[in-house]
Amino acid sequence: MFPLLNRRLSRRAARQVSSGVTKLLKSAAKLSETAARKGGAVVRQARAGQRALEAEQVSRPSGQFVDVDGLQVHYIARGRGRPVVLIHGNGTMAEDFVISGLVDQLAKRYRVIAIDRPGFGHTERPRHRIWTAAAQARLVHRTLECLNVERPVIVGHSWGTIVSLSLAVQAQRELRGLVLLSGYYYRSQRADVTMIAPLAVPGVGDAARSLMPAALGHLLAPQVFRQVFKPQPVPARFKARFPVGISIHPTQARASAEDTASMNAAASQLQPHYAKLRLPTAILTGEADAIVDATAQSARLHAEVAGSTLAVLPGLGHMIHYVAKPQIVRAVDGLMALTSKGLRWD
Repeated sequence: MFPLLNRRLSRRAARQVSSGVTKLLKSAAKLSETAARKGGAVVRQARAGQRALEAEQVSRPSGQFVDVDGLQVHYIARGRGRPVVLIHGNGTMAEDFVISGLVDQLAKRYRVIAIDRPGFGHTERPRHRIWTAAAQARLVHRTLECLNVERPVIVGHSWGTIVSLSLAVQAQRELRGLVLLSGYYYRSQRADVTMIAPLAVPGVGDAARSLMPAALGHLLAPQVFRQVFKPQPVPARFKARFPVGISIHPTQARASAEDTASMNAAASQLQPHYAKLRLPTAILTGEADAIVDATAQSARLHAEVAGSTLAVLPGLGHMIHYVAKPQIVRAVDGLMALTSKGLRWD
């Protein structure tokens, strides 16, 4: 009887041990799964934190702010000497001139100031004002006044050429001259103006932008960049440093839509003044520009503006400040030389 009992107890103990081991293994498996999930979450959180840190570093203002009639205007200043003011195009910001290397090249012998236009980069764009090219030119004028900038050479790129010409036409301050890069000066039929006009309507545009996730903006950005740089490839330094997050932010997207929708009206208002402009003007454009037509825009302006010079750069696209810095610097030097007699500066 005892041997039988012992065998039964042994089998029962074995079953209990086996059951315990099974439970232990299952518990261990669950713990492993939980740990894996938590570990994955930790990894994801770490990666998200790293991305946020990188985004913060990219979006952190690289310049300074000046209060202009209650509006915080962001600008980047480098160098010393006679002033050169850079005004960026649509969809971009002052930082673009830094990334291209143009700021550093000019800062070797000039005081260079690159300004974020309203709604771009880190400058505000209050809704209670209509930011026409003329209004933006007045803001640039007041900004330069606050920074004690006298008789600058104005370098405008793309949509920034419209603001540059508005600043010259308003004649609120004396300028040494204009350097106009890849500019838009005359009304034309443009599909982008027609397509983007609804996005410039208050409320309607806001609703449409709210439906577009940031991920989609990041996905489409490389295609847009390829178009504006073509036929040149997108530079590696642009890919690495351009703050895409800022460029697709709803505030800048609204500013881009409003400026695109108003560009034909702005050009039409400026056109009657071109023949009367008496200011040293250098016009540079890419022969292969896929955004604006060199003949219909830059060559036509050159024919109207007395004493202007024109450089059509063979094979270059819209973003000539990345690949034609020597030509741009020479244009600035030329304007400085024309107006250098009798000038005083620190």
